[in-house]
Amino acid sequence: PRAIEELVEKIVGEITTKYDREVPSMAIGERIMDGLRNMDPIAYVRFASVYRRFQEATEFVEEVKKLEEQV
Repeated sequence: PRAIEELVEKIVGEITTKYDREVPSMAIGERIMDGLRNMDPIAYVRFASVYRRFQEATEFVEEVKKLEEQV
């Protein structure tokens, strides 16, 4: 979808502007989560669960509750 392409282009643009050579993976992961949070809450939670390595179901539930509070 075009929205994902636009998000990728935005992230690449931000990163290439801010970093010369090495880019911390955290900088990429956080930008992806921010973009997904606004674009697709389900995709956001799925990505966050892997990126943040949720160990317990309660961590997953807490993240969903945070999303619900923002709406």
